[in-house]
Order: sequence, then C-alpha cells, then structure tokens
Amino acid sequence: MHKFLLPSLVLACLLAQPLHPLLAATPFDRVQQPALHSAGATRGLLLDLVEVPGRNRLLAVGEQGSILYSDDRGQSWQQSISPVSVLLTDVQMVTATRGWAVGHDGVIMRTDDGGDTWQLQTSGQDLLRQQLSDLEQAIQGESDAGIREDWQWQLEDLQVSFEEGVMPTLLGLMFLNRQQGYVLGAYGVLFRTDDGGRSWVSLGHTLPNPDRLHLNAMLQGQDGRMLLAGEAGLLLYSDDQGLNWQPAASPYEGSFFALAESDRFYLLGLRGHLFSSTDGIDWQPERVATRASLNGAITRDGQLYLLGQGGVVLQRQAQGFVPVQPVPRFSYTAGLLLDERLLLAGEGGVHRVELSELTQGGAQ
Repeated sequence: MHKFLLPSLVLACLLAQPLHPLLAATPFDRVQQPALHSAGATRGLLLDLVEVPGRNRLLAVGEQGSILYSDDRGQSWQQSISPVSVLLTDVQMVTATRGWAVGHDGVIMRTDDGGDTWQLQTSGQDLLRQQLSDLEQAIQGESDAGIREDWQWQLEDLQVSFEEGVMPTLLGLMFLNRQQGYVLGAYGVLFRTDDGGRSWVSLGHTLPNPDRLHLNAMLQGQDGRMLLAGEAGLLLYSDDQGLNWQPAASPYEGSFFALAESDRFYLLGLRGHLFSSTDGIDWQPERVATRASLNGAITRDGQLYLLGQGGVVLQRQAQGFVPVQPVPRFSYTAGLLLDERLLLAGEGGVHRVELSELTQGGAQ
C-alpha cells in the first residue's frame, strides 16, 4: 500500500497549510463537507488504485475526497458517494464488500458495499483525543525518567494541537483482516484497531522513532514480518503482528516512499534509490536507470514494475530494471497490471498503457 510525502507531486498539497510543530491546520472543516461530483474528478490527482477482491471492480482515491470506481476493467469510471472533501491518500479492500480509505485531517472511512458508499468512522479531533489519552496512560506507567520526559514533550505538543483544532495527516493503512488493521502518517502517527475501526489505539509514541519522522509505507510479507518505512532513512520491522517494532539498519539516509514484495522485498525511495532484501532487515542497492524518485510498485504473477516521477515506469527483467516507453509523462504513485495493460494512477487521473505498445530501453 501507499501513500507518502512525495517530493514534488503532492508535497505542496500535503503541507501547503500553515504548519504546526506536529500537524497541519485546516482552513475549514473539510471533514464535514462531502466531495463534489464532477466530470473532472477522473482527471484529478489520484494517489491509490486497487482491485476489489472477489469482483470485477477497481477503486481509486485522491484529491478533494474523490473516490472513483470502475466495473469494466478501467475503461470508464464513476464517482462514489464520499462524505469528505479532504485529500485521500490510501485505500484497501479486504473483502468484496468491506474496505477502508484514509487521508488528511485524520479521516478514516469504511465501505460495506464494495465502494459505492462510504461512512466516516473517525477523524482528526477524535484521533487526537485518543493520542492524548494513550500517551497520558503511558507516562503514568513508565518507570524510565528519560522516556517519560520525551513523552511529556509529545503530550504538550498534542495538547496545543488539540486546542488549536489541527488535524493529523494520514498517509497509509494496512488491514490484516476484517478486524485488525493499522493507519499511519506524518510525524510518526500510528494507530491500531482490533474491532474493524470502531476504536483505535495510538502506538506512535512506542516506536523507536524519537524524532517523530513521517511514516510513509507499511507492508506485511508472506513470511509474516511487517515493515515500516519513512523519511530520513527510517526503517522498522516487527515479528509479532505489529505489537513491537525494532529498527533495521537503514541502507540510505533519504526518504523511503513505498515497499513492495515480489521475489523479495523492495524499498523505493528518493532520487531513484532502490534496495532489495530477502528478509526485510539486510538491504542491498539495486541499479536503476533514473534519478527520479520512486513512488510505488506494481506486482503481479512474478512481474514487477516501479513507478515514479515524470513518467518513470521501470520493468524488472533478467538484465535489471529497464525503462518502458512510451508512457505519458505524468508522475505516478500506484498502478495495476490487468489484461495485458498497465493502469497508472497519479497526476491526471488513471492512465491506460497497452503492454503491446511498450518498448524497453532508452533513458527516462
């Protein structure tokens, strides 16, 4: 899954509002403003694109609360009913009917009809209240004076945030099943639910992330190991379903934007930095023919495509990662491989690229 603080594509959207030490303030209550239905929604910025399991449906989410669905393999798109007008950053369907979407202002929404309609489960101020409550309890039960002092500073920041009405920015989610899931975001925000999103527990303060770096991507591998990646080389792993996290030796001091698993784990980052690992702990650099930031990946049936800024699409082949062309020169954050074509989401909506028209080689 995705989404992240992209270097140029959505950074302005994500952090254009007045900054607070922890969170970004909102100029009006977009959580209470339903998304407008517009023909232009299909051409707007879209940050995630997924298949609905068990049915012939695709879902995409993006700016102004837009949620789009397609029932004809991406040939045409309709707009779902969305109760918010914030930027939506990530979507996941766990079953044919149930799924979640997250975004700015701490928005967490759920669908129970396959994406036709969505209900707001919680949002910024409620999440802040939960953070305050969980952090206060943690401080009371912590015997280490240094940890208590650090948490006290965090608590004071959160109290100011709550008083000023600022909202957290959620950048990703990962549900392990219908009940258990995580949402993550800017400034080290991490929440967990064990009841399908009816309630959440704040875990960000428990991570080995004292600088509260942004959490941009989360992945559970086939071996059960969970990975967290973020800015400034932040890389964590968990072997107990996310209850406890340990730092992994980071191969890079810049930001990571996405995680993927194909024949091995892949870690995608700023300025074309790509790393691979068999266990999610020890990472090796992979050579790619681009200096553009890598934002997302497509994995299917052993195939792997990397997506990036400025129309970068790289396909893994025997000789390494090879640019494919022609591809519209938009920046991409997510995609799917369907029916011998690529569907690429990012700037300008969803773009269809026929694999039969692609060539390998050249520079991007």
